[in-house]
Amino acid sequence: MTLAPLPAEVGLGFKPQHFPAIATGSAAVGFFEVHAENYFGAGGTPHAQLAALRRDYALSIHGVGLSIGGSGPLDSGHLARLKELCDRYGPESFSEHLAWASHHEIFFNDLLPLPLNEASLARVVAHVDELQTTLQRRVLIENPASYLSFSGGTIAEPQFLAELAARTGCGLLLDVNNVYVSAVNLGFDPQTYLDAFPLGYVGEIHLAGHSAARDTEGRAMLIDTHGAPIADPVFALYTRILAQTGPLPSLIERDNDVPAWAALAAEAATAGAFLQAARAKAPTDEAA
Repeated sequence: MTLAPLPAEVGLGFKPQHFPAIATGSAAVGFFEVHAENYFGAGGTPHAQLAALRRDYALSIHGVGLSIGGSGPLDSGHLARLKELCDRYGPESFSEHLAWASHHEIFFNDLLPLPLNEASLARVVAHVDELQTTLQRRVLIENPASYLSFSGGTIAEPQFLAELAARTGCGLLLDVNNVYVSAVNLGFDPQTYLDAFPLGYVGEIHLAGHSAARDTEGRAMLIDTHGAPIADPVFALYTRILAQTGPLPSLIERDNDVPAWAALAAEAATAGAFLQAARAKAPTDEAA
């Protein structure tokens, strides 16, 4: 199924408390993104608001509970609800995470890591194939925020994602904050990670804030909270990516300590300036 891509502009995660401000006039954003599981109900205010947004804006639907990296089969009921939602709204993009969130009948309110090896790659490939076949669309898979690494991991994350995309035809969602958080927590250079990342598969970028904490042994770590403004090091990595790729659809995520609409719109304008700079530079590069 061929779909129009998201516009190469800044998008925002939709929050119901912002709907009155958005409804007063055209918001200066390129698209909105919603979490799929918040719209598994049949109707009511959530769907009325989403339908109104869909009339005026491009839409990205972001899944958080399918457990793509889980050891068991995908939940058929969950898959069916995702298909119904995508058929109903026809989003320009659907994405999920390289993570797992359930085991048998137990569901966790988190996105949990998996060892990156040939066995897990084969399992994730099968799950992505099933997801794309069910939805009849190309999906994007997001790199996770990591807080530990597995001794059984034999494939670097960028290579794992590159192989996943090559085998399934899926695209990738590059979460820049997740790269930075993982780099600090696991002690690697984020730019080296990005140098190895298959940027040609990227269909959307995520930007978000994080918080500082310490682990049980007192070591500094970062938590992907989506509860703060985007940090300067994350914006620095973002500009380096755009210098290689040109403008890409770029979403600002804010799920905790959500500010007023005006504050989010201001942050979107900041990200938009980086996109505009990349757009202005592209013709010069092509002419050279």
